[in-house]
Amino acid sequence: MSEATANGGVLSRLLPFRWISGFQDDYERVMVHEWSPYLGAILLVIVTSALMVSGLFWGVFGGLKLWGDYFNNFIGLGSLLGIKENLDNPLMHRISLMNITLLLGAFAAALFSRQFRLSRPPKLEYIWGAVGGTLMGVGAALAGGCTTGGFFTPLTFGSPVGWTMWVGLLAGAFIGLKALLWTMEHITWGTVAPKRGPESALKPYYPLFGLVVLAALLYWAGSWFTSEDTKLGNRAIIVLGGFALGFVLHRSRFCFSRVFREPFMTGEGTMTKAMILALALGIPIGSLLLQHNTVDPYLAIPAAFWLGSVIGGLIFGIGMVFAGGCASGSLWRMGEGHIKLMVAVFFFGWAGSVFNGIVGRWGLLSREPSLVNFNVEVTKVGTQAYLPDIFGGWSWVYVLSFAILGIWYLLVRYNESTEKFTVL
Repeated sequence: MSEATANGGVLSRLLPFRWISGFQDDYERVMVHEWSPYLGAILLVIVTSALMVSGLFWGVFGGLKLWGDYFNNFIGLGSLLGIKENLDNPLMHRISLMNITLLLGAFAAALFSRQFRLSRPPKLEYIWGAVGGTLMGVGAALAGGCTTGGFFTPLTFGSPVGWTMWVGLLAGAFIGLKALLWTMEHITWGTVAPKRGPESALKPYYPLFGLVVLAALLYWAGSWFTSEDTKLGNRAIIVLGGFALGFVLHRSRFCFSRVFREPFMTGEGTMTKAMILALALGIPIGSLLLQHNTVDPYLAIPAAFWLGSVIGGLIFGIGMVFAGGCASGSLWRMGEGHIKLMVAVFFFGWAGSVFNGIVGRWGLLSREPSLVNFNVEVTKVGTQAYLPDIFGGWSWVYVLSFAILGIWYLLVRYNESTEKFTVL
């Protein structure tokens, strides 16, 4: 009998009918066994497209930075960094709310699959989590977003800033892996994992706790959706969308860090090909929605093309290798109980807030209207670039996007067969 089946015996005790074993098998296939990354990619596009239909978009960094702003105000650094005292309510801030509900979605999925567990890493991993989170915060501030808001979402919104960050992320993942390999060969302190404790006696009942989390979230979303306050109605969509994102990411183990890291580390390219599929679906769907004016594209395009996105992507790529996860990947793994990723997320938000405040003093990221197009913002590290405006339509956007996706796919398949680009 498998561990999952043994832990699932609570269902048999609650409903001791002959057919319960078949139901339990179906439950295990859906809620316990890992989903295909390709299914995760398809569901990811469905959820993000639903957000676009509602005039919203997926992001992570803005919410983490808000949490960092709160912390800096709490420890007295806010005034030095130019952070305002009256910050947005974390439950009303769109990206912060999406992060919170994404975390809840991953937590519920971990409970349903009985995979929730507080995991303590070796001591050195705490340092790498802090270092990686700090680098991700700095990189995201420069790029105007993380792998979500600086890479994936801009591409589905027709911006080349996603491709320039893609270049930086690839270079950063390669450099980060080389650096991490050096540390593995030269640093021996703190590399022994602590002894794993016993399984929780409540583990067989985790699915019931997951049902409680799901029911509470549905009640939360329903109460806001039926409210007379239109802002709360809009936020109810975010509650559902964020929860769905966290659930899908956990069940499919979908992680942007693995997209860029795995081909260099092991030569394995399944997660990368799943990302290529997500973009191959998301770009044309996004273009159709944008052409029907469901959402303003400039709301989701950072003013970082091209310098900020390349340098920011490079720094972020190094950081996500040391942290062991990207922004969204760190959040959903937090929901699973990984303490190292909790450390990484804390330093991500804090460093993003501190660095944003420091460079804000220099005016590096200050946004001003473009002299050519007053709808476009520019900074010292880049501009908001929207390919349909640049090319005068979507035809060449499709050509450019699918050409890059095709080249990326061929390189990944070649590397899977030859391991030419691996660093281990």
